[in-house]
Amino acid sequence: MKQPSNIKYLIAALAIMAILPYHSNAQKLQLALLKYNGGGDWYANPTALKNLALFCNQQLRTNLDTREAQVDVASPELFNYPFVHMTGHGRWALSDAEAKNLRTYLEAGGFLHIDDNYGLDEFVRPALKKVFPELSLSEVPFSHPIYLQKFKFTNGLPKIHEHENKPAKGYGLFLDGKLVCFYSTETDLGDGWEDPDVHNDTPEKRNVALQMGANLVQYAFKQ
Repeated sequence: MKQPSNIKYLIAALAIMAILPYHSNAQKLQLALLKYNGGGDWYANPTALKNLALFCNQQLRTNLDTREAQVDVASPELFNYPFVHMTGHGRWALSDAEAKNLRTYLEAGGFLHIDDNYGLDEFVRPALKKVFPELSLSEVPFSHPIYLQKFKFTNGLPKIHEHENKPAKGYGLFLDGKLVCFYSTETDLGDGWEDPDVHNDTPEKRNVALQMGANLVQYAFKQ
């Protein structure tokens, strides 16, 4: 489905605003947390995006507001955010209207990062099939630019938290060859972004989690 070009220009313009020099007077953009229905705890990591925005401002010289935005899947406000993050432990259910809005957002140049906080996986896959019936998640190769932004992850996603002794995996939806949705599993990146006393992760674990998060943001704003 061909989308109005003005929506694409809006998302592109917002992304450019975010990467203007940090010392400029440009309006600050927020990273957005996706609010979804079905019963899952979309609010699971309340300090994560604040810390990721601060890290990006320090390391990438972005101009991000450290206050996160919260946006509903079906809201027209979704198009105000080039980078949207989703997390949780439980059920995600999409209505037809929500699926259509999310599809339009991704087709227009938006980027969605889904981070399985353990328990979300069985709901993510059918929900994404409802958004893009013609696409399937595939593992993102380690040579993909998302792993090779400012911080290099030549072996793929870092492992932050252990659940079932499985390797961290990064999956993607590719639309016309472009990665529009990145899905991280068996790692809990968002946990690693939280305040240090929330999970008591080592400084090294928090640092690599934030570095990978910064790569996601950088990729989303550059694509």
